[in-house]
Amino acid sequence: MRENSTIISKLFRSFEDLDTAIQSARVTLEKKESVPAEIVERLSSYDTILAQQKNLAQKLCVHVENGEWDEVARHVTLINGLSAMIRDDARAILSSLALNSDHNESEEINYC
Repeated sequence: MRENSTIISKLFRSFEDLDTAIQSARVTLEKKESVPAEIVERLSSYDTILAQQKNLAQKLCVHVENGEWDEVARHVTLINGLSAMIRDDARAILSSLALNSDHNESEEINYC
């Protein structure tokens, strides 16, 4: 059972790391000029997704304690899927910002 608690602890630490990364990205974007509202909105959606992950992780703990391994696997899959959503969207945002950083303000910029 010790191994399970270590894995769960790492999971919750990863949420803390993700929260820190989201806040750091928010601060970085606030320093940039002319960041479209859609980008800031997308970043805000990460907070909602992170909250969902934390909720799922709490339920995961109960399933681990009860030995409900099918539910454990399902919750792990859901948590990983939400992480992938954030990761993929963040990459798309960064890619868009990098690709469009050379454009001057008179050019139309397309973000994802």
